[in-house]
Amino acid sequence: MIQTITSTNFKFPGQQDVYRGKVREVYTLNNGLVVMVASDRISAFDHILPKGIPFKGQVLNQVATMFLDATRDIVPNWLLGTPDPCVAIGHACEPIRVEMVIRGYMAGHAAREYSLGKRELCGVVLPEGMKENDRFPEPIITPATKAEEGHDEDISREDILAKGIVPQDIYEKMEGYTRALFQRGTEMAAERGLILVDTKYEFGMLNGEVILIDEIHTPDSSRYFYAEGYEDRQAKGEQQKQLSKEFVRQWLIENGFQGLEGQVMPEMPDEFVDVVTDRYIELFERITGKSFEKADTSNITKRIESNVARFLMDKGFI
Repeated sequence: MIQTITSTNFKFPGQQDVYRGKVREVYTLNNGLVVMVASDRISAFDHILPKGIPFKGQVLNQVATMFLDATRDIVPNWLLGTPDPCVAIGHACEPIRVEMVIRGYMAGHAAREYSLGKRELCGVVLPEGMKENDRFPEPIITPATKAEEGHDEDISREDILAKGIVPQDIYEKMEGYTRALFQRGTEMAAERGLILVDTKYEFGMLNGEVILIDEIHTPDSSRYFYAEGYEDRQAKGEQQKQLSKEFVRQWLIENGFQGLEGQVMPEMPDEFVDVVTDRYIELFERITGKSFEKADTSNITKRIESNVARFLMDKGFI
């Protein structure tokens, strides 16, 4: 029987606090470390679906680890190690309350705003005559303020600086890192026959230095198109073939749910859960170029506790 991680209640050595997000649970320790557990929860339309997706947490954790390791030459990051398939341990940083969203293509939120006639997004002027999924002349940065609850909100570079949300020197560093990270992600995606459409980066401060935090370039934080056939599909006005969790949103829409008031979350049949698992494994293998090795799920809680304790002891943190 495959187990999933839908909630955790660990008591790690030196634990001070725990934050439970939509997907990840972040345990803060008293030695300046955080233990981030990637659960098997899946969210769409700002709602958590009722069933866990086997191996989803492992997929996200291992993809994020690969990209964090591959970008250390660009910007320092929070990650120290991944002692368990679903766990990352790293430095506790002070989060900067601005999410750096960068877009290479007219897709998602940008396309929806454009279709409403708007020609400016977060202070960035958008070219006339574009259609959905067209490539921008050059990538645009469209920041968002990080909300404690609810939706993040678009904000311009000018407003961020005018309101003193982030000092100018720090913001300029974040901008530079964002463009360099997106360029690296674009190159790595191209090697796998993919197009990195848009993504987001989060930063924090550690000892006065800007640090990359959270996950990067995962299917949950990024949008990918298949490169093969992209030009033909654009020319014909067809939808692009995506590598993302968009198919989950489509299933919900087909079953009468878009997160609107009065709508009831549909029950997920086991057959659909299996499909979602298979798609996430496909995502992993396509993005990384490696075969996915399923972790032993017979006792996930004990496995995580043991692996975290061993890591902390071996590294001299306890």
